[in-house]
Amino acid sequence: MSERPSPAADVPVEAGPIESRDPFVGKEVKRAAVWLGMAGGIALVVLLIQPLLIIFAGLVFAALLDGGVRLLGRVLPIGRGWRLLIVVLLTVAFLFGTFYLTGVQVAEQVTQLRSTLETQANRFTSWLSGQGLMPGASDVNGIVRQALGSVGRITSWVGSAVGALTSMFMIMVIGLFVAMDPTAYRRGLEWMIPRDQRAEFSITIERMGNTLRRLLAGRLLGMAAEGVITWFALMIGGVPMAMILGILTGLLAFIPNIGAFISGALMIAVGFSAGTHIGFWAIGTYLVVQTFDGYVLLPIVAKKTVDLPPALTLGAQILMSALFGIMGLALADPFTAMAKSALERRSQRNEEKDEAA
Repeated sequence: MSERPSPAADVPVEAGPIESRDPFVGKEVKRAAVWLGMAGGIALVVLLIQPLLIIFAGLVFAALLDGGVRLLGRVLPIGRGWRLLIVVLLTVAFLFGTFYLTGVQVAEQVTQLRSTLETQANRFTSWLSGQGLMPGASDVNGIVRQALGSVGRITSWVGSAVGALTSMFMIMVIGLFVAMDPTAYRRGLEWMIPRDQRAEFSITIERMGNTLRRLLAGRLLGMAAEGVITWFALMIGGVPMAMILGILTGLLAFIPNIGAFISGALMIAVGFSAGTHIGFWAIGTYLVVQTFDGYVLLPIVAKKTVDLPPALTLGAQILMSALFGIMGLALADPFTAMAKSALERRSQRNEEKDEAA
């Protein structure tokens, strides 16, 4: 009597083509998970780009405070916390002292600046109407409707202003906390890196920090020089509101390209409001200051601080401004400098590996 095989003997032992224990299926699942993870990460960055920019701006502000603390440490051998407190107090005292001593004059000049710009805008509009470049009387109703429709945007403008103030406050808070103990935050970042890469990551972060501090130091020097030179040049030429125009020029110098254009338009408009010859003096002042800043001051500062190619800097500014707006434009130079420093360190490490091999 022959033995019949049991039903279990007919079941194949190897894994099927759709079972997860199949090596091929497992490999493909891992690949799919990597691609899905990358897609999800990119989508998350796009959704959270504004908070990420605020955090990065906070790190830039922390680097600015840290640079002041390190500079103060060369002359005051005291604890880091005390040096940070001195830097913060000096900054606050400078800002409040400047606006307190010149508050009345600045307030008067701001009011005068607004009325002057309104007058100049009306003159320009009248000139366009005389040249036939403005809409005629038949289009008045359309212009009125557009103006009334724009009233509804006031709420959004107010919300944007409140959001800008909130963002500025968060940037300052993040920067202050990071500047208090940067080692703890850097150590936290290192814990997120594989152990065999932590030493190299620490070197890269240190170089990026040094580059950012040098860049900000040069930027502050350029802002101060541009504002003071503009102030004295306009004052010598008899341009009204020289002080407020100098302050605005220095502050707007932090925003590349657009800041210089806005400050130049303001000083030229104010200059022509006082007379044709004063207007030409304002134009000459703008050209001289921008030429000196672009061809003398900035190259010297860039050579002493960070060597950024002009085309690379301008390209990064265009891309960042198109993608992230005014905040992206303001942070384009710090981001480019840090990325350049990281890439240079990677290239240096590859050269060291090649020489060792």
